[in-house]
Amino acid sequence: MAYSQIRVRILPSIRCFFDKLVHVKVEGLAPHKPVELRSKLVDDRGVIFKASALYKADESGQVDVSRAPSLGGSYTGVEPMGLFWSLAPETPHSKILKKNVLSPTQVTIEALSGETGELLASETNEREYMAEGMKRIPVQEGRIRGVLFIPPGKGPFPGIVDLYTFGGGLTEPRASLLANKGFVVLALAYLGYEDLPRKAEKLNLEYFEEAVTYLRRQPEVKGPGIGIISISHSGGIALAMSSLLSGISATVCINACNANTVIPLHYKELVMPPLYPVLDNIKFLDSGILDIRDALPDPSLEENRESLFMVERASCQFLFAVSEDDHNWNSGFFAKQAVETLRKHGKKSYELVTYPKAGHFLEVPHMPYCGSTFHGAVGTPVVFGGEPKAHSEAQLDLWERVQEFFKSHLVNKSTC
Repeated sequence: MAYSQIRVRILPSIRCFFDKLVHVKVEGLAPHKPVELRSKLVDDRGVIFKASALYKADESGQVDVSRAPSLGGSYTGVEPMGLFWSLAPETPHSKILKKNVLSPTQVTIEALSGETGELLASETNEREYMAEGMKRIPVQEGRIRGVLFIPPGKGPFPGIVDLYTFGGGLTEPRASLLANKGFVVLALAYLGYEDLPRKAEKLNLEYFEEAVTYLRRQPEVKGPGIGIISISHSGGIALAMSSLLSGISATVCINACNANTVIPLHYKELVMPPLYPVLDNIKFLDSGILDIRDALPDPSLEENRESLFMVERASCQFLFAVSEDDHNWNSGFFAKQAVETLRKHGKKSYELVTYPKAGHFLEVPHMPYCGSTFHGAVGTPVVFGGEPKAHSEAQLDLWERVQEFFKSHLVNKSTC
């Protein structure tokens, strides 16, 4: 066989945005011969992520991943983006890290002979985060630290504050990809970034109020209200902001708790203690890591009510996204409590969407699934739940819902 004629093709182009689907094909193979496809990514920490799938060339010597079934490997069946969402770390309990988005994430696809293991061809997909002309502005304004993304084109644009997890640092992929859709997005750090403390004895809501004021004052930002997107611990901060601060029109809470957790939250004279975990409810798994899903008590019990966010005070619209197999905590239980509180106060300002087999970290589309990793509050690796394929499908669905939600409540109208 003339191996020089074999090639891996990534369509429509080897360069695309991270949240976009690509079409992977291998051409020039011997008809009906087995071929193994492998994908590889090295993150900003140097951790290697890999996936593989076995295919059989058709009568014309092609493998079209969008049509042909994988016969084995990291996944089976027809999965157009399987080589991306099934990428798994070689180092256990690693979550993919992308420090900043000025450079693309590179995913190399290799085709190998299914008989000899010989490398036949390879190609690299460069998955980018920023549209041409987008501004990425590091923010050191007063106390606030983060990065502001301003889309190209004539504004003003709706503004969004992007809050990530308790683990510290700053995460830019979601903020930049959301800015590509026509939003000014402030990726806001609150622990362990630049001169912000890695550990804090309390969180001051005034810090987040300062960030809202900063974003609303940007000339590129269309008022009157802004949006918030949050996940995990920051979902609680988003609920506090929505309940106690002005100028917020639309809030997305992904796998959040409806009560304060981990450390006290202060705002003016108000002090909200955290919910304290019930240590007997933590499970030690055979793999040596923890399952903390049931560690937090019911926030609605009398002894816990001081920790409960007063969502009934909020004037914004809410989108609650819940993974039913979330093992960070019982986010479905917490979201339903928040929705019930809103309903009891005569409010219909919410949407609740659930994903049956998804895990805790619902990220942007095609982000590799993370089943377990180090937990910033617990101080050790924990299991986060979910099944890779269902989790990937949830990420795709939620990404579209988030965009529609913000367009409905920030672009078309404001409930501020």
